[in-house]
Amino acid sequence: MKVIDENDILSKFGSTFLKGRITTAITKNNSSPNSNKGLPVNEQIYAKEVRLISETGEVLGVMPTSEALRQARDNGFDLVMVTNASSPPVCKLLDYGRHRYEMDKRSKDARKKQHSAALKEITLSYKIGEHDYQVRLKRLTQFLEGGHKVKMTVRLRGREAQHADLAIQLLLRFATDTENLSAFEREPKLEGQRIIMILNPKKDVIKKEKKVNESKDED
Repeated sequence: MKVIDENDILSKFGSTFLKGRITTAITKNNSSPNSNKGLPVNEQIYAKEVRLISETGEVLGVMPTSEALRQARDNGFDLVMVTNASSPPVCKLLDYGRHRYEMDKRSKDARKKQHSAALKEITLSYKIGEHDYQVRLKRLTQFLEGGHKVKMTVRLRGREAQHADLAIQLLLRFATDTENLSAFEREPKLEGQRIIMILNPKKDVIKKEKKVNESKDED
């Protein structure tokens, strides 16, 4: 039997290819786990005949849908229509539940990466009092413990630029008070009327946050 590849599918059955078709349809339906709308499965396939492809990509040929369903059940798979752009439509033997699980897992992994890459910002004046300092320090600590990179900016207006050294000392104090959580990505540096510092969470903090997120996902 001939083993089908992506180019064969594209040339024979149109631009909707197996994996892309399955992935797109499942992504659209992730918000409704019990719905297969847009991706007919098993008895939802109403065509009288289908062109069947095995789980390994072998073309099994055109056959009655009832026969394709029988083969799917006998081999412990679902019959999934991957494209109706051809006549008859193309179906594949697939463990649909497992495929959905893998797609959900990929989606969660993507969200984790997006979460860890988030940049938080804190803007302040070099004149802040001790109470305001502690409020900002608490926020900075929460961001770092959450695995976030933090950009801290001190704005200098007019003659305040003469006191850039005080602003730098203030930012360095934040860095010192969170040294168990953070490391410099960028030390305090004057840019026009602003002094900017960027802190990254330390690797052990990121690992701890990752474990917490994984625990939440399991729940």
